[in-house]
Amino acid sequence: MRTIDLETILTRIPRTRIGVIGDFCLDVYWDVDLSRAEISVETKQPTRPVRGQRYSLGGAGNVAHNLRAMGVGQVAVYGVTGHDPFGYQMRALMASLGIGADGLLEQTEAWITHAYIKPIEAGREANRIDFGNYNRLADATARQLVTKLEQDLPSLDAVIINQQVVNGIHLSTVFQDGLKALINAHPGARFFLDSRDLSQLYAGSIRKLNAYEATKLVGGTYTPQDVISLDEAGRAGQKLAGAWGKPVFVTRGDRGCLVVDASGIQAVPGLHIIGGVDPVGAGDSMLAGLAAAMAAGRDPFIAAAFGNFAAGVTVQKLHQTGTATPDEIRAIGTAPDYIFQPEKAEDLRAARYYHGSEIEITGDEAPAGLAIAHAIFDHDGTISVLREGWEKIMEPMMVKAILGPVYATADETTYHKVINRVRTFIDSTTGVQTLVQMQGMVRLVAEFGFVPKAEILDEHGYKAIYNHALLELVKQRLGKFERGELTVDDFAIKGAVEFLSHLHGCGVKLYLASGSDESDVIAEAQALGYAHLFEGRIYGAVGDVAKEAKKIVMDRILNAVGAANVQRMAAFGDGPVEIREINKRGGLAVGIASDEVRRFGLNTTKRSRLIRAGADLVIPDFSQRTILYTILGIN
Repeated sequence: MRTIDLETILTRIPRTRIGVIGDFCLDVYWDVDLSRAEISVETKQPTRPVRGQRYSLGGAGNVAHNLRAMGVGQVAVYGVTGHDPFGYQMRALMASLGIGADGLLEQTEAWITHAYIKPIEAGREANRIDFGNYNRLADATARQLVTKLEQDLPSLDAVIINQQVVNGIHLSTVFQDGLKALINAHPGARFFLDSRDLSQLYAGSIRKLNAYEATKLVGGTYTPQDVISLDEAGRAGQKLAGAWGKPVFVTRGDRGCLVVDASGIQAVPGLHIIGGVDPVGAGDSMLAGLAAAMAAGRDPFIAAAFGNFAAGVTVQKLHQTGTATPDEIRAIGTAPDYIFQPEKAEDLRAARYYHGSEIEITGDEAPAGLAIAHAIFDHDGTISVLREGWEKIMEPMMVKAILGPVYATADETTYHKVINRVRTFIDSTTGVQTLVQMQGMVRLVAEFGFVPKAEILDEHGYKAIYNHALLELVKQRLGKFERGELTVDDFAIKGAVEFLSHLHGCGVKLYLASGSDESDVIAEAQALGYAHLFEGRIYGAVGDVAKEAKKIVMDRILNAVGAANVQRMAAFGDGPVEIREINKRGGLAVGIASDEVRRFGLNTTKRSRLIRAGADLVIPDFSQRTILYTILGIN
């Protein structure tokens, strides 16, 4: 992945001027609260009281909003509204955001402002109410719209063409012909097209489309729900870029984006996002980001990476058509968590093993020339299984906390919606500090809205509830160990203690870094008899989310050994955090895809998670440690 100079892009963007022409819509959010419902005297039906209402720009309007939010100096829009309250609200929003709306025309007949009303009840979106499905653009309006854009074109660095709805401005052949003529007459101008239905129109524009749309245009028979392979998406992008003679951006959801132009195919990896996501508006953010970056002089690949950061911000903004500010883009893009090799991660058939062993090599070849001198280990699931089953404690605890007063009475649909959301959250946060997980839980409780705001605990309160149950389990297991009923082998991944002992004997400095509380990690390592191998280098959570043990330890080692010796660092873990952190620093990432119940053998779910996090090697346990010593360059 090429280095992205965020500051240069963000510094140049305020000097750019971008126009947006397309289908301008208004997203309307009504927060329904039935606690004040009553029976209508006229209809005898229950009312649906609205506690609050929010309005935001949608469609081409959201693209314009994204451009302004990320710092584009001048944004001008070209579209149509009706003579109605929604049109008034749209103009008011644009004025408040500093968007130039001189090109937003008003058609008084046969046109209603496109508006989408989204009632939100108990954290769930009910059936949408749509306005504008029967619109027809007048020929005179179409000509006036194209003329206005033509007048302003010399002052614009780029123009984004948006086609969002079937019955929008692009339904007019007069408009289509006028815009095509304008593009043909200005071959040096930079036009970007994002269209749901008309990607083949407007020759001369740079297209952004998703993998389904791209394969469909070249004769593919996929459905929007199908998984489209990297190769298939790339072939479609190549055909389209060749036919259109312009760069093509093929988006692939959480698998990232392909940039296809005359130089070939380049892949921008997807981003690992912790917690819930809402894809509404993410495509607009991606489009705005890449257009702004190219208008600022960046090449298509760097522009796509920048747009990817913007989309990564907005997908985390739930129940809203979100945007990304420069600070938010910096936060996610300064040290991004990428998703690596999703195809290989999700297909065990793609696994390649080192010389017939069970050690999977995720790259093209095995790491070579290593002489590991520093080894960082996660604890739970990597060495110890004392806490095996922690997910089974956290999941019901989180579900009960989220549902709160309706835990016993919630309908089956709601109950399973919460469970599925909790499981996804736990899976995506494996390996991070417990306190960080509990921060996410606070957000989940607030998002679902079953618990009154005043009764929601903070992260420390929820952590205390979880830790109490988990430590009771650990205490019972340690009791059996102390009574001689079980041995250390019953609480460790196969071969882990022997592996640690051998590394220590060969002079490798060992570090234990865990997301669990530091005092607990030290106590458990001492109880199981291998704490001395780390010589005091045991680190855990200290109640401060800013002090992430794994990051701190890796930075300390890197500072000590120097960037030139970074290949002498390795990290071993069964969670994505330690794998991502060593990957960012250039060390060796060894994923432990352990089966914590059997304590040996492969856990395919962990394998997938670890490869996506960037693991160089994946092993099920340490039973083939002699071969592993060879790869690591250890006697």
